[in-house]
Amino acid sequence: MLTISNNDIVLAQVANDKQQAIKSIANNLIDKGYVGSGYLDGMLAREAQNSTFLGSGIAIPHGTTDTRDQVKKTAIVVHHFPQGVDWGDGNKVYLAIGIAAQSDQHLAILKQLTKVLSADGVEQQLQEANSAEEIVESTQ
Repeated sequence: MLTISNNDIVLAQVANDKQQAIKSIANNLIDKGYVGSGYLDGMLAREAQNSTFLGSGIAIPHGTTDTRDQVKKTAIVVHHFPQGVDWGDGNKVYLAIGIAAQSDQHLAILKQLTKVLSADGVEQQLQEANSAEEIVESTQ
């Protein structure tokens, strides 16, 4: 199972909408060498199919099965949006976890996040986080 480390977290991000947020996350995955440039299209296509909003201020943008060949290494990056990003349908995201998975490894990540979502006050903790350490603690 993947764990979130401080190096995976980008703090104090601002995005006008979820598409801009997803582009920023995809570019982070590309810059780190985890995915090829075509993965961005897959992430945007996936979001157009169905929202990746999970609840409690968390979204998990990821690519489609068609762009899985763009994944060089299974990885996650976490972008913190303290002001929130409108994810549609009245949902605001404070933590967007970009997932690049070579196979069904994303299912283990989803299982872990489901536990996080059940914790009381997690949305407020994520919104008010001032450090990577606080985010790591909130997501474990």
